Amino acid sequence: MPVRTLVVDDSRFFRRRIVEILDADPRIQVVGEAGNGQEAVDRTAELKPDVITMDIEMPVMDGITAVRRIMEKNPTPVLMFSSLTTEGAKPTLEALEAGALDFLPKRLDDLSGNREEAVRQLRSRVFTVGAKGRTARREGEAASKGPPPAPARPASPVPKPPPARPAPSSGRVELVAIGTSTGGPVALQRVLTALPADFPAPLVVVQHMPGSFTPAFAQRLDNSCRIRVRQAADGDALEPGLALLAPGGQQMLVERRRPGGPARVRIEEADPTMTYKPSVDITFGSAARAFGAGVLGVILTGMGADGREGARMLKEAGSTIWSQDEASSVVYGMPAAVVEAGITSRVLSLDEVGPAIVEEVR
Repeated sequence: MPVRTLVVDDSRFFRRRIVEILDADPRIQVVGEAGNGQEAVDRTAELKPDVITMDIEMPVMDGITAVRRIMEKNPTPVLMFSSLTTEGAKPTLEALEAGALDFLPKRLDDLSGNREEAVRQLRSRVFTVGAKGRTARREGEAASKGPPPAPARPASPVPKPPPARPAPSSGRVELVAIGTSTGGPVALQRVLTALPADFPAPLVVVQHMPGSFTPAFAQRLDNSCRIRVRQAADGDALEPGLALLAPGGQQMLVERRRPGGPARVRIEEADPTMTYKPSVDITFGSAARAFGAGVLGVILTGMGADGREGARMLKEAGSTIWSQDEASSVVYGMPAAVVEAGITSRVLSLDEVGPAIVEEVR
């Protein structure tokens, strides 16, 4: 059954373009269109789509307000179409805070220089988020109808052992490294706001995000967290209670000259042929070389498998890898990749990640 999609934009030309791209994928069915935020709210209630693509700047009601109304009345996954400019960062991040799951560039060329690849990525994002939305809606509908009748109890039930709780790693955590992508802005806020101001370890964070967005995103995290958060600059020292966010469009590496010595980050221009800029693999791999067994690596929600090879390097160096569970992930791609590779030692729901990090580090 195809993913049912509502396309919202005040430009009829842009709507037609998106509809043509999505409808050409047999996995996706565009069930309706809307030209402003109020129409989006009304059509969502009427059509019950699995996913919505939403513009931000629209007449009658803007996209941010529309997202808030939709989440209040008919919660539905929303992908925002955004201008990937510094001016576009603030409203896009506000839309994510309002409940949107992720954002897409209005210029497809910003997804990929190759048009066919850009179209593939657009369809993949819409399908993946929509499929999860459909599953969540069906589960919600089933829950609202009440539980099914309990099956007959067997005469001699076999007792189940209590679930095993993974033991903390024996080594001291010198660095916390977090990697994420789709759904990451909201996930990171949930995790980092759980950390106390006196958190005793430094953190490095990699979020797939354009360079025009990461300064504003780091500032928003800093405003909402008790720890300090800022976009990393070349030569920044790793400090307890400070999270350094990789700048978009570049690569962040961790370095130190001698074991146990001070560590810094190096910011490099990204290889244009690389898919991810910044890349979790590159940051995690450098952390493995710099810290060996002293890293707690955490893979959160995201599409693709970036972070798997870097996590493998950390694991081989003796470090610990955790991953977010499928139920709380917007897209279970990056966490699934480390689970399937046998790299992760603990799978946690999003709300468990922050408190567990605090417990592990202390």
